[in-house]
Parts: sequence; C-alpha cells; structure tokens
Amino acid sequence: MTHAFPIGRDARPTPLAVALQLAAANVPVLPLRAGKLPLGNCRDCAELACGGRPNMKTPGTCACPRPCHGWAAATTDPAVLCSSTWVAAWRQAEAVAYHPGGAGLTVVDLDHADAVEWARRTLPPTRTVQTTRGEHWIYQGTMASVNGVREGVDIKSTMSYARWRGCGTGTMTALPPVVGTLAVKPTPAPQPRAVPVPAPTGGGQCPHRSPAFLERGIAMAEQRITEAQSAVHHTVYRTFLAVLSAHGRCGCLTEAHASRLFAAAQSKGESPRHCADAWSNARTTLGL
Repeated sequence: MTHAFPIGRDARPTPLAVALQLAAANVPVLPLRAGKLPLGNCRDCAELACGGRPNMKTPGTCACPRPCHGWAAATTDPAVLCSSTWVAAWRQAEAVAYHPGGAGLTVVDLDHADAVEWARRTLPPTRTVQTTRGEHWIYQGTMASVNGVREGVDIKSTMSYARWRGCGTGTMTALPPVVGTLAVKPTPAPQPRAVPVPAPTGGGQCPHRSPAFLERGIAMAEQRITEAQSAVHHTVYRTFLAVLSAHGRCGCLTEAHASRLFAAAQSKGESPRHCADAWSNARTTLGL
C-alpha cells in the first residue's frame, strides 16, 4: 500500500477505530465475526439468515439497498461505517477485514512455515505481516483471487477479503509477474490413449515394397502430423488417407502402425474419437 496503514499504537483499539483509520487510508473494510466470517450488517442478514455465502465471489441473495456482507460490503465511507446498523455489527465483531483489490493490493496468504519458506525462495520481498500460522505478503497491484495455487498458498485481491493483522514490516513492492503466473494452471498435454484400430486385412508381406519402405512411410506420416501448424484435423485425415492408399490393401499395415499414427494425432490435440473417425472415413473413401 502506498497506504501507510496509519493505525494507532493503542494496546487494544476497538474494531471500529481500526476500521475508521484504515478507511481514512483508502482501504475498504468490513467487520468479521468468530471464524473469520463476515457479519451480516442488516437485520435480514443477521447470522446470514438471507442465505448469503460470504466466501463466494458474489454478495448474498438478499434484497438490501446495498451489499451488506462479504467482500462487496467493504467500504471507506465513514458515514456507512458509523451508521446504526454497522455500529451494531462492529460491536459483535471480533476482527476487521479489508478488501485488498479495492485498495489496489494483492495479498499472498502463506498458511504455514513451509509456504513461508517457499515464498522466501521464490517471491520478491515486500511488506510482510505475521499471521497466526504463517504470513501475508502484500504487493501493490491487483489480480484475480485464487485459492490453493499451491499447498498452503492463497492469493487474495479482487472479490476477496483478508483479515487485518497489523501494519507489518518491510517496503511494499509492485506485484511481480511470478505471482500472476501462480494463478494460471498449466494445461496438461494430451496423453495418447490406446484405441482399438481395425487394421486392413491382406496377404501379409507387401508385394511391391520392402518392410523398410513401410517403416519409412509411417515415420514420415508421424512427422507430417506432428509438424502441422494449422488445419490439424485435415492434415490427420489426409495423412491417414495417404498411408491407407499405399498399404491398405496389401496387409502389411498392422494395428501397431495405425496406433502410432493415432498417438501422433492425439499429441496435436486430436481426440481418440476424431482419430477413429478420420481413419474410418479414409477407409471408406478408399473402399477398404
């Protein structure tokens, strides 16, 4: 936070006093009850009777004039914070929470010692706040909030709230790209699946080519598929057609050869069903 977090040094400031000082530093705040859950600060939403789900990304289902609990209720408006309904909520509150995204911040929530050690090895240093079990690392900048980016590590920024645990120590730095990449889960490369492939029937050895010719042809077909940069589905079909045209009637093409071609196609993102359809269509075109 370019925010200085100017919280007073009183031994035990009330939650409302803390909230007002945070709000003055342009940090949107909200009250928390036991269990770090937001308080419903209107009568209809007391004890979340409206059915609201404060940990979700949307406010509750109540029809209040404004969101009354969860991250969406966080505000910097002292008139709201000191209104009669909010004062009642602050009297019940056990802690203060804030909306990091609303303050232009991202909190990397490290839930245990192993996560803290990982952060010290991996992330640029920044403002650090001690928590009950670990640490909050606070960066200037916002991003989508994501829980469980790795064991014991949550990211809290937009559409989320974090418990206020004090000013912390250290100089706040800009949100680094490495934190953003944590939220992007890599798409696993498709793994080829074994698919039963009906190989053409025939008389055994190819009558007009050597086994080496067949092996070279299969290898070239695999290469053609794996090197395709566009129109992959069409390339797979045309390659299957070429292989079947050369060897589909003589019987030297086995199920193992066809499975190699299927695996090459699946490595380019083709589904087993698309492979089977392309193979079947090529055989139909050739009358096999």
